[in-house]
Amino acid sequence: MQIQFVLCLILIELSAFLCLAGEGGKRDIPFQVIGSYPHDARAFTQGLFFEGGIFYEGTGLYGSSSLRMVAAETGEIKKMSLLPGGWFGEGVTVLGDKVIQLTWRSKVGIVYDKKTFRRLKTFNYNHEGWGITYDGRHLIVSDGSNVLRFWDPRDFQEVSRRPVMEGETPVYGLNELEFIDGYIFANVWPTDRIVRIDPASGKVVGEIDVCPLLSLINKKKVDVTNGIAYDPKTKRVFVTGKYWPRVFVLFIKNSEAR
Repeated sequence: MQIQFVLCLILIELSAFLCLAGEGGKRDIPFQVIGSYPHDARAFTQGLFFEGGIFYEGTGLYGSSSLRMVAAETGEIKKMSLLPGGWFGEGVTVLGDKVIQLTWRSKVGIVYDKKTFRRLKTFNYNHEGWGITYDGRHLIVSDGSNVLRFWDPRDFQEVSRRPVMEGETPVYGLNELEFIDGYIFANVWPTDRIVRIDPASGKVVGEIDVCPLLSLINKKKVDVTNGIAYDPKTKRVFVTGKYWPRVFVLFIKNSEAR
């Protein structure tokens, strides 16, 4: 087991070199792969949240979108709620004793009881729904553009918005979101980049290139990275993607960006 893990780390470092050499850059935010967990390779992952050993996962596609409660270390689906066939599931986050899930073009959000997955209510918004996270004060929502919207969690009304820029260039395709140690991390569709965003300015202040992880997936049918979760107690970051058979456990090294 130790030999396999060492070989895995060597492959990660080699893959990182090859991926980054091809782009002529460096990986802004260094990370270590410290493990991986099984993941349903049939899941079109659209959102991921970690709490107490459980992943709350949202999946997409018309006719098979769902909200799932998954045992993180085993991948066992403990509970699942299917969405109506005309709704394409998107990002999820936990807000106290509730789970919030977005839909793509239906412009409908769903509020669930976290324990039972009973639907408590739905609400509407006037844009596409992609990713969602919570910073302790606002829900932060992406819509596939370069704009992040900040919602009041009490009534899901927009209170402000922030364009996301990398230098002078807008960063389009902001997708799944996670709030980590004061920053917003966002998958950038349809790439394998995860960008770190200063929520005060909207500036991209770093990125993770997960290209090395793709070399560890022994499966032909995989789609883009789309799933970031965080455990603030252990500082572990979890990364997966659409149709990925693994959730990778990362440790992101400290990097002052502000």
